[in-house]
Amino acid sequence: MNIEILQSEIILENEKVLLIPFESKRNIELKEIIFDDEIWKYMGMYVRNDQDFENYIQNTLQQKAAGICYPFLIIDKATNTVAGSTRYGYLNYASQKCEIGWTWYGKEFQGTGLNQACKFELLNFGFEQIQFRRIQFSADLENIKSQKAIEKLGAVKEGVFRNNYVDSEGKSKTDVYFSIISEEWQDVKGQYFGEFA
Repeated sequence: MNIEILQSEIILENEKVLLIPFESKRNIELKEIIFDDEIWKYMGMYVRNDQDFENYIQNTLQQKAAGICYPFLIIDKATNTVAGSTRYGYLNYASQKCEIGWTWYGKEFQGTGLNQACKFELLNFGFEQIQFRRIQFSADLENIKSQKAIEKLGAVKEGVFRNNYVDSEGKSKTDVYFSIISEEWQDVKGQYFGEFA
């Protein structure tokens, strides 16, 4: 596994999407789209005001500095607009795995094909450059929309983790887990990401 890459500036792009490191000054542009409870309904927290926004930015940057994650800003190339954020999270170097998640998009960018384009870049770079052996995804048990989006990536549904974490309001949350492993990636890439591969 090429751990050194995760210490560098990673920029990923295709025809539809540009992913840049979250440290970019453009992260302030997230303010234009972030204050929407529908986005945060299944994220374990809410961003409702300027203080929440500052906390979100600082927490994300602190987690990157601690080596827990590598976060990105998602930019819609058609409009050069910041559309949301995503990350490689739960980085586990010993087991050569991570979770792609913490992904959200402003309302106007949902259902536009941006997610498929974004996830292709993360998966392709993750398996072929960083050389993860496993990339997992999770979604709240009640978040059927996200589960369907994950299935469209060719990920295998593995199971339900009950009371997986406690959210910011003290509620126990149950998640559904999916994964793609390195041995499957070339087939998944051809079958689910033909337009980008």
